[in-house]
Amino acid sequence: MKLVNVPMLKGKVVEKGLTLEKVAEKIGIDRSTLSRKLNNSGEDFTIKQADRIVNLLELTPIEATAIFFSQFVA
Repeated sequence: MKLVNVPMLKGKVVEKGLTLEKVAEKIGIDRSTLSRKLNNSGEDFTIKQADRIVNLLELTPIEATAIFFSQFVA
């Protein structure tokens, strides 16, 4: 079961002026892999990938928790 708040994550990507393609590149995965992770058809984010996203998007601890440990399922 996914615990990632996908709408909030996508919103933070847009706020930072990035694209999902750029996020995938920066965290070291293929764009299609990121898409699968966000669309519930692939595996979960690894801790390393989540950490890279948190740093890339400059998320606060509260934002990171809300996105990666949400009870909301996209």
